Amino acid sequence: MFSKIRKAAVRLRGACRQDAGMVTSEYAMGIIAAVAFAMLLYKVVNSGQVQAELQAIVKRALGARM
Repeated sequence: MFSKIRKAAVRLRGACRQDAGMVTSEYAMGIIAAVAFAMLLYKVVNSGQVQAELQAIVKRALGARM
């Protein structure tokens, strides 16, 4: 009886170990996409209008009365 349970557990473990991860090329593409998004976000945040808005928000926060 124990051997039947053990064999079923081994089969179940084998079925659950299917490769569901990314391969190296997918990691590389993911990193490239993340870097491109970071560069775009950096450009947007460093634009004049956004910097002015962020500075205004910080000034209002620091000047708020409590």
